[in-house]
Amino acid sequence: MPPSAGEQRRALELSLALVNSSNVRAMMQELQAFLESCPPDLRADCASGILLAAERFAPTKRWHIDTILHVLTKAGTHVRDDAVANLTQLIGGAQELHAYSVRRLYSALAEDISQQPLVQVAAWCIGEYGDLLVEGNCEDTEPPQVEEEDILALLETVLQSHMSLPATRGYALTALMKLSTRLQGDNNRIRKVVSIYGSCLDVELQQRAVEYNTLFQKYDHMRAAILEKMPLVERGGARVEEEAKERQTAAQLLEEAAPAPPEPQASKLLDLLDLLDGTPGNTQHPPLLDPSPEGALVNLLDLPCVPLPPAPIPNLKVFEREGVQLNMSFIRPPETPSLLLITVTTTNSSGGDVTHFICQAAVPKSLQLQLQAPSGNTLPAQGGLPITQLFKILNPNKAPLRLKLRLTYNHLGHSVQEIFEVNNLPVETWQ
Repeated sequence: MPPSAGEQRRALELSLALVNSSNVRAMMQELQAFLESCPPDLRADCASGILLAAERFAPTKRWHIDTILHVLTKAGTHVRDDAVANLTQLIGGAQELHAYSVRRLYSALAEDISQQPLVQVAAWCIGEYGDLLVEGNCEDTEPPQVEEEDILALLETVLQSHMSLPATRGYALTALMKLSTRLQGDNNRIRKVVSIYGSCLDVELQQRAVEYNTLFQKYDHMRAAILEKMPLVERGGARVEEEAKERQTAAQLLEEAAPAPPEPQASKLLDLLDLLDGTPGNTQHPPLLDPSPEGALVNLLDLPCVPLPPAPIPNLKVFEREGVQLNMSFIRPPETPSLLLITVTTTNSSGGDVTHFICQAAVPKSLQLQLQAPSGNTLPAQGGLPITQLFKILNPNKAPLRLKLRLTYNHLGHSVQEIFEVNNLPVETWQ
């Protein structure tokens, strides 16, 4: 019996969560094979997951480029909107791979012009490095022989194809214009194509063609300088550094708001769909509240000035299966209202022990999550000692709270794994 759509989705999420730097090559082969045969409703998630994993764990730039090209070739219409910009930036910053990349993209474009993101990247790359196609200098053992006329004809095919989007035609027209300074042949053919699109019905494409015509007619002496190759760019840049600083600041705020004893394996920051592998420790987590001695006694004369404690947040049952039940209780410390403390209590009322129990969690990227070590990993049968674990969530923007949980354990002779979202948390946990 073939797996259901829900089972395939859970398997995909688990596979993507297990990718790391040591297994990325093998896992990507399996995921790419699944991408070619998976149901249409899973293709976008699979493609997006492959691109994200490749960006995080790529062993080499060439492998990274090959992986993105494979996704664009097999599922180009399902990729994220930023896939084109990311790949052009990656290729632009890898000078040693310019010849290799332009040949790979030219060959892919010659075979299929229906995948619009692939066509856009190929047109950009051919416009930038089309001269390397003709030179034939490439690390490939037998680089294909490409003539200037072949390159121009392929870009004209893209311009004339009914499958090409307006943005794709813009890439192709710009590529032709750049090739007027890269190739050594006569530019009359390029001039004619550009002049034709000066009367195109698409206003943006028409404006671009008019500007290129003007460049040919009035500023031809400046054309080579204006259309020179894009400078090399580095992956990341100021924005990535800024985001890294923001994450570091958030982590510091979390530590200041709720300090925890140093436990290297017990505390990890997670973002959405980034479930980490690990085994729970055997140490008991610290108590939720540490009341100060001053709070133990209250002077009766000061009672009218003491603020009323906040109303308790109702508990929530989030999971139950074959006697295994998981409940959550919540506390928001008054001195740190942006911090939420969740105590996860797991009980077992069945007739068999639960062993190797692991509970992992993830939150949206706008939040910060810190996991404390659980009290154990075994639940005795018939209501024995429960397992408790503390989650600390920092939510300075009071964003609606969602949790994604992954449970793994052995029970009644079976290995159980559950991945699910908790979307019905009380509003008091985040408002």
